[in-house]
Amino acid sequence: MDSLLLSNLSWGLAWLIVVVIDIVALIYIPRDRKPTAAMAWLLLIFILPIFGVLIYLLIGNFRLPAKRRDEQARINGLIREQVTPAEERALDDPAEPRWFRRVIQQNETLTSLPAVTGNGATLLPDYQASIDAMAAAVDEATAWVHVEFFIVAWDDTTRGFFSAMERAVKRGVSVRLLADHISSKKVKDSDKTFAELDRIGVKWSWMLPVQPFKGKYQRPDLRNHRKLVVVDGRVAFMGSQNLISRDYDSPKNIKRGLMWQELVTRLDGPIVAAVNVVFLSDWLIETGEDLSTTEHLPVAALTPAAENLTCQLVPSGPAYETENNLRLFLSLIHGATERVILTSPYFVPDEAMVYAITTACQRGLDVQLFVSEIGDQGLVYHAQRSYYETLLKAGVRIFLYPAPYILHSKHFSIDDDIAVIGSSNMDIRSFSLNSEMSLMVRGESFVAAMRAVEQDYRDAGRELTLEQWKNEPAKATFLDGLARLTSALN
Repeated sequence: MDSLLLSNLSWGLAWLIVVVIDIVALIYIPRDRKPTAAMAWLLLIFILPIFGVLIYLLIGNFRLPAKRRDEQARINGLIREQVTPAEERALDDPAEPRWFRRVIQQNETLTSLPAVTGNGATLLPDYQASIDAMAAAVDEATAWVHVEFFIVAWDDTTRGFFSAMERAVKRGVSVRLLADHISSKKVKDSDKTFAELDRIGVKWSWMLPVQPFKGKYQRPDLRNHRKLVVVDGRVAFMGSQNLISRDYDSPKNIKRGLMWQELVTRLDGPIVAAVNVVFLSDWLIETGEDLSTTEHLPVAALTPAAENLTCQLVPSGPAYETENNLRLFLSLIHGATERVILTSPYFVPDEAMVYAITTACQRGLDVQLFVSEIGDQGLVYHAQRSYYETLLKAGVRIFLYPAPYILHSKHFSIDDDIAVIGSSNMDIRSFSLNSEMSLMVRGESFVAAMRAVEQDYRDAGRELTLEQWKNEPAKATFLDGLARLTSALN
């Protein structure tokens, strides 16, 4: 066989392989996937067939393994069976707007968790003070403490919380902790953190471990991003803050002088049971240990709080059949009648979210967005910037929180009496790939407190105008567009 024929056969075989890859991709990738995500994957595979296929095999499956999804569905069924008529009051309360009652119904349909009345909530915007408040609550524990964070680290900022857990264990309190595997392991000196947990007697487990040689594996970037603390079923904490130093113990962040700005809420009343249900579910899925009969909500904790807020917890993530948090956000924005004020560190919305926000402007609403002036993740930062011109032209007011702070808070408010706070960013990762939790609250006192936080953001930062944006260098906006294309790969 001469070299020319061999060369032609090689090229022919290569083209045949490419054609087969393209055909298979066209058949398989669009199934159960948003058109934008499917197009992004197809574009990558058409341009770089072999590389694209390898990346798709690594991170192309945006759902958790079937076993985990089935277990979450089973748990949802158990929760649904235990919902009492008293917990259905919020759905039937004629004082609630009809559209809001439909949002409550939607959330319960998706998560099985009902809305409950008689709750209290306090916002904690100070980084160290929120950790100290959690530690103080742990010091009052008499039975059990449940802790769950995306990132856990033992450092000067969190040392007091670890000491509180140690004192609780010595009193005979059962303390359990869940930490996301990849995100906590990559922190500097992470081995010391979990050795310290072992030393003080905390029972802990990884969430979504990537340990293929131990039979534990799923798409590596499917992470559990939730943050919560529950003490005796009496009090709970949740929000955006991780259990780590304000600079995330990162040499890169320390060099840049970066510090994270967070928002946490302290809860009491019946909603604490829902926060605990999320922990119990995650603990059961990760460890196989069912705590629901021994470490559930005490009856005493059902005493209504003075504020009497209506609250509903909405967990979301790849264990569910759909994007619970995205549906919640869209429903509230569409229901708003006066104003929508959004805060998200990583704002990379899908098409439906962009339409909801710009349509709110067209309806005459006051729409505002708080984001960081600088970013800690290059691709996400540039993808976020790619939406600024569209939003500014529609009438959205964009406020930039100043360097060296990363505005990591995740919350938004609707009109004067509805708000959401939790762990979920407004980006495709949080909507589809991360396990998140969002708390919907109805109550003027809570929203007034959030308005004060929002005003602090305005006072600290500056407003970005359309005229200023048009002066951005072409190089930067070119990078923004490229990053926007990669954001759809989920």
